[in-house]
Amino acid sequence: MQLQWMCTILFFTVHILFPGSTFAQHLQVSEGKAQGTYYIVKYISRDTVSLQSRIDSIFSVIDQSLSLYRPGSLICQFNAGQQVQMDVHMQAVVTRALQVSRATSGAFDITVKPLVDAWGFGPVKPAWQGVPPADTLRQRLQLVGYRYLQVNGNMLSKQKSGVQIDCNGIAQGYTVDVLGRFLEQQGIENYLVDVGGELRARGQNIQHKTWSIGIEGPSPDSSNYPVQTLLYLSNKAIATSGNYRRFFDQGGTRFAHTIDPVSGQALHNNIISVTVIAKDCITADGFDNALILMGVDKALVFLRRYPQYGLEAYFIYKDAAGNVQEKYSPGFKRFMNKQ
Repeated sequence: MQLQWMCTILFFTVHILFPGSTFAQHLQVSEGKAQGTYYIVKYISRDTVSLQSRIDSIFSVIDQSLSLYRPGSLICQFNAGQQVQMDVHMQAVVTRALQVSRATSGAFDITVKPLVDAWGFGPVKPAWQGVPPADTLRQRLQLVGYRYLQVNGNMLSKQKSGVQIDCNGIAQGYTVDVLGRFLEQQGIENYLVDVGGELRARGQNIQHKTWSIGIEGPSPDSSNYPVQTLLYLSNKAIATSGNYRRFFDQGGTRFAHTIDPVSGQALHNNIISVTVIAKDCITADGFDNALILMGVDKALVFLRRYPQYGLEAYFIYKDAAGNVQEKYSPGFKRFMNKQ
């Protein structure tokens, strides 16, 4: 009886000293390939049962909704026809995409697919290489415009025949959020989800410290080796868009895979990359392309003018002399300081 009382006292002592702590918890890691890139999911849990198969299942379900590379997916059905009945994933992504389009006056627009294909960055490769013919761009621009999309409940329809959508500029961030919410539903309070460099962090790592994340930028000496800046994130998400991953060079100009839906041109301004921090990853992912197309100064003005979106951004760019420089919004700096 005395031993039983001692055990009971010890239990309550530990519970009082370490309420809700990660005491006796373990770092679990699930990783693999999905959506044309890698993924790594790290989480702290007392349960040692792997969540790998359930995580892979989430990717599969979202791909069946939003992948342009999976025949029969909902997005492919819509692009081939006039309308589609959306599932919860497609509806969430299209709804947020249209919100970002309106907020950025069309700088982000999922109807950009005909232009993405024309520039050779989509699943449908053009007959030419490099910069598309000017008349082709003019023709395809006639099919671009988020106002050609109409949402009525869970039905998505197009107001103009030939309109097609490409959600790759926002779907990856959405997937990160879905994985994060899945972990939370399992009672997991500390995790880091990384899908191709789009991340969401909650709580702390196994050392009870804020998650540290390295973001890449090209080396100032123009070498092929990226440099890293460490960020410290908790209960935030991050997305990066840049011109040093997918691009081609022609006539002394570098054309990146980010396409301006207003002009039809591939990104060729002086911005090398922009990293965006937001409350969730779908928001960060949706705005990063728009901010990189705005240019550094206009993007920083946009961030100051619309604080309601909760965005912070970090830009790496080349100045007029060709030197690599950096600028960031005022609130971004706090994420560069160890917490």
